[in-house]
Amino acid sequence: MTRVRIDGIVKRFGDTMALSGVSLELPPGELFTLLGPSGCGKTTLLRIVAGLLLQDGGSVAFDGVAVDRVPPYRRNIGVVFQSYAIFPHLSVRQNIAYGLRARRLTGVETERRVVDAARMVQMEELLDRMPAALSGGQQQRVVLARALVIEPRLLLMDEPLSNLDARLRVEMRTVIRRLQRTLGITTLYVTHDQEEALAISDTIAVMDRGQVLQTGPPWTLYRAPGNRFVAEFLGGMNVLAGRLMGPPAPGAAVVETEFGVRWWVAVDGEGTTTGPMWLGVRPESLRLEAPPGAADRWNQAVGTVTDVGYFGAVARYQVEVAPGVSLVVEVHDPDFQALRRVGDRVELWCDPAKVRILAPHP
Repeated sequence: MTRVRIDGIVKRFGDTMALSGVSLELPPGELFTLLGPSGCGKTTLLRIVAGLLLQDGGSVAFDGVAVDRVPPYRRNIGVVFQSYAIFPHLSVRQNIAYGLRARRLTGVETERRVVDAARMVQMEELLDRMPAALSGGQQQRVVLARALVIEPRLLLMDEPLSNLDARLRVEMRTVIRRLQRTLGITTLYVTHDQEEALAISDTIAVMDRGQVLQTGPPWTLYRAPGNRFVAEFLGGMNVLAGRLMGPPAPGAAVVETEFGVRWWVAVDGEGTTTGPMWLGVRPESLRLEAPPGAADRWNQAVGTVTDVGYFGAVARYQVEVAPGVSLVVEVHDPDFQALRRVGDRVELWCDPAKVRILAPHP
């Protein structure tokens, strides 16, 4: 298992700053995900770690040894790119074995490794099949086996599932996670898909405009986003303008929301300064009615349903609480007979512990 340290990486393309002093540490054996929108610098960073791009500043080290001047083929890295790059004229067996050609292994050892790698991705029965006869998911399994057959110290994956349909994406991310855990291989994974990142990662680094905005386990970033960008990008969040009225009690503050209702907000050392701020609340944290005993008018908002989406496991409502101000509410495992309709009046409620004070985008 390899520890990777990325220290102060800077990369420019002409006048464009692609990476602005990025520093990260990948613990041994973790699946570490770079998550962000297109153009944020995540693929550029992965290619620098692979040695396919040279940075303008900073350093990359494996287990404490700098690899900045080590060519890609000597870094012993397995790479899976967005495009499969399968050789159409070679069989599955030959495609998997391709990375072993330069390693001067015996035919017996090569065959053993190929069969082992194919077995890992459940392709051992298809070793003699040609790529044209494979499905998209099977082709992706071949690419994964080809990356693993060289027994790399580090696995890099750049949007590996983006060309698959929804069902295959779920299937393949399960395969990737199972293999990564079984092998204990340190993995740097790049994606723009928030659900994929939450499902597959030990640690997520959210990036935007060449910077890392927040790093942590998926549940921490989802439940306690450090700023508005992370809150909105990772899973979706209702963001409301408000004014902090000051902490009325230890661990809690009162916020005057933009639709004129005061809400209690749980805080951890925040909220001691009055003034404008942002509130964030996840759609699934809002309820369509206050529970018995809820404090009168606190953390409530009367509104009108303007849109209803039924997705089987989830019902999603758009509720207008003031002119131009709407909140998204998600009800899980909804009763179809009890679905609200467009035009219904509802009284939203939220637990103060599930409302976040958000820093602005840095």
